[in-house]
Amino acid sequence: MNKPPRWLQKLLHWWGNPTTEEEVQGDLLELYTYWVETVGERRARWRYGLSVLKLLRPLAKRKQYYSPPFYLSPTMIRNYFKIAFRNLVRNKAYSLINIGGLAVGMAVAMLIGLWIWDELSYNKYHQHYDRIAQVMQNQTYNGVVTTQEHNPMPLGNALRRIYGTDFTYVAMSSGTFSTILSVGEKKFTKLGNYAEPEIAEMLSLKMVRGTRAGLKDPSSILLSESVAKAFFGESDPIGKLLKINDESSVKVAGVYEDFPQNSQFNEVSFLAPWDIIARATKNKDDWDSNQFRTYVQLADKADLDNVSAKIKDIKLINGRKESRLYKAQMFLHPMRNWHLYSEFENGVSIGGRIQYVWLFGIIGAFVLLLACINFMNLSTARSEKRAKEVGIRKAIGSVRAQLISQFFSESFLVVLLAFALAIGLVAVSMAGFNELAGKEIAMFWLSPYFWLVSVGFIALTGFLAGSYPALYLSSFQPIKALKGYGFQVGRFAALPRKVLVVIQFTVSVTLIIGTIIVYRQIQFAQSRPIGYSRAGLIMIQTPTPDIHEHFEAVRNELQQAGAVLEMAESHSPLTDLFLTLPDFDWRGKDPNLQASIGTIKVSHDFGKTVGWQFTQGRDFSRKFTTDSVGMVLNESAAKLMGFTNPIGELVKGGGFLNGESFKVIGVIKDMVMESPYKPVRPSVFVINKRKGNFVVLKIDPAASASEALSKTEAVFKKYNPAAPFDYKFVDQEHALKFAAEERVGKLASVLASLAIFISCLGLFGLASFMAEQRTKEIGVRKVLGASVLNLWGLLSKDFVFLVLIAFCIATPIAYYFLHNWLQKYEYRTEISWWVFALSGVGALAITLLTVSFQSIKAALVNPVKSLRSE
Repeated sequence: MNKPPRWLQKLLHWWGNPTTEEEVQGDLLELYTYWVETVGERRARWRYGLSVLKLLRPLAKRKQYYSPPFYLSPTMIRNYFKIAFRNLVRNKAYSLINIGGLAVGMAVAMLIGLWIWDELSYNKYHQHYDRIAQVMQNQTYNGVVTTQEHNPMPLGNALRRIYGTDFTYVAMSSGTFSTILSVGEKKFTKLGNYAEPEIAEMLSLKMVRGTRAGLKDPSSILLSESVAKAFFGESDPIGKLLKINDESSVKVAGVYEDFPQNSQFNEVSFLAPWDIIARATKNKDDWDSNQFRTYVQLADKADLDNVSAKIKDIKLINGRKESRLYKAQMFLHPMRNWHLYSEFENGVSIGGRIQYVWLFGIIGAFVLLLACINFMNLSTARSEKRAKEVGIRKAIGSVRAQLISQFFSESFLVVLLAFALAIGLVAVSMAGFNELAGKEIAMFWLSPYFWLVSVGFIALTGFLAGSYPALYLSSFQPIKALKGYGFQVGRFAALPRKVLVVIQFTVSVTLIIGTIIVYRQIQFAQSRPIGYSRAGLIMIQTPTPDIHEHFEAVRNELQQAGAVLEMAESHSPLTDLFLTLPDFDWRGKDPNLQASIGTIKVSHDFGKTVGWQFTQGRDFSRKFTTDSVGMVLNESAAKLMGFTNPIGELVKGGGFLNGESFKVIGVIKDMVMESPYKPVRPSVFVINKRKGNFVVLKIDPAASASEALSKTEAVFKKYNPAAPFDYKFVDQEHALKFAAEERVGKLASVLASLAIFISCLGLFGLASFMAEQRTKEIGVRKVLGASVLNLWGLLSKDFVFLVLIAFCIATPIAYYFLHNWLQKYEYRTEISWWVFALSGVGALAITLLTVSFQSIKAALVNPVKSLRSE
């Protein structure tokens, strides 16, 4: 007779369960004999060995003694969901309110979650984003530290030479600006960078054609995929020639994948060789000229803070003695902070868009909470109906854990259905949401992480919504419940529901107040006097000298054609300030005053074109040849300089003005060229002796805009055929300065509307249950002579009281947060009392509208029907 290995039998004896050893040994011996006969001795020994291993402790013990609670067994869970489904079908209106409210809340939370994810993932497209940084500098002017991102040209080489071991790459860049690219007759104005070749590796360009190293050739260019297609279609562009600003010819050395929307370089559609900029720059070794940007990639072992401390004084040491008064201090601003922490105050980062991330995260959480509160309120409001069910279940032996599981299964089923609906809502609203938020967010249908997070989201929402009803409903005493008073009764019975309603309306009223304040702040800035007339003004960037060389001819032809009233050149656009200079000097200047003054170089007719407004003196005039060294101050500059009568005073120019003396000929009202939320910078205007970067035109109001533009385009094409006619309306460019706040305002108003909708949905459900509960009372009151108005007041007063409490709580909360939010704007609106009053009245009106339907409906019921069941 074949026998199993003795050592396995001993193993089972030593490590097996002693109480069942004899039976197990006998069963295994029988099995072994059977296996030998059917599969052979060798395989029988394997099977015997595996069986023994499975029976050894602790494995056998754990397996043998594991027994899940019966109320969590698959059969019971299936039963829970079956009962929950029947309850949902039986109470269709209640189910619709619950599922609909939760679906809206979950959809809002998902959209906000995607928005936050997009914000937090900014720049992660670049492979080494956590080691890339921009070199920035702080300078002190009159005791105030200002932060700027522009640096002198020699900085790049100095960083490589002195701190080369701390950096993998150092790249100087021009920054992003418009350039005319042309291939034959095809011409486009595109945004791009002139940069040193290291930028290609640093930004991890994903090459479609060619290599990143192509930029090392000073006569080459890298194009984005979309620009390459626009010029060359589907043909291979490598090696083909392309012109920059109708001057420099370069060959295409590579095509890279377009940067995604959530990259700081998303507008960069080409990378041109740095040599073009280097050749055009006169003072290449000037440490006091801040015109360029510097990007670095830290070496693997380098620490950002340490390197930042090392390079701190590099400009201070190399700059001129006079400029050391401004105490320039360089530092590294890491790429991971560029998007969310880009605001600096007195040289220290104070955040930025991260505030919006927190704000919308909190709003999204609150909107979801509102939806969960609806579920809690409606579930507990129906407690009277379910008290007998709980009593019977407990009487026949159900334990509390079973009931908790039952009620949780109901909430999870509702949440599951709401999630499915929410996914549909998100998919349908995604395009509109992207337009509202100015993003290109997409759903991650194929990402396992998305579905993993969704499972967690469902579990969290189900737990949040179902916890209170499950604990409350399962706590009923069976005898009391069967007698009809197992649930809480009396004046405090509905207290938890009232608290939850107050929370809902506190959030809603806060959002209403916030939305009004955001819009008031935008309107306040938009209505700010800007010191010139935007009507009919257009700006055209002129990278080539053609228009400047034929300026008078162009101007005369446009005026004769009736297209424009006036035309001028400017070094800066009307909606920005390209140049600020230190080292100005004037009579009576405080020797300790350190000021950076905006400097705008313009042509003679600039004032007439933009319609600036003089408070003293006169405009530039060709009649006075001395105006070539004349200067117009804005009010802020005149105030800074302390002139009582500025006309005729001499001001010695700093920086690029090379110490030349200018005679003040006029003072104008402050022109808002930079942020409309900040004070106007002290600025001076001088006559430009070279080509301007922009041409400003005042369209003749007698002609239609399309007609004037058509005529202007024809004249511009005649004198500058190499450039596409790309123009911008000044009022539209000015409006873009409010884009971020407007987006916040619109998002906040949409979220506030949804929050109110969800709150009212819950209120509507509660009102219907209250009316149902008080049907007999209403009948009795009607018999005794109560009018519909009396009954409406009776049913509505409780809700009005709750909204008033919510208003009292929301007012200080809203004031605190909005007051802090407004502090970041130097030019800001005030928080008026009527905003709070209007929000309170609005919330009250919405509440009454919501409740009135159910109240009046109950009040109009025939009392005979109400009392018949009595």
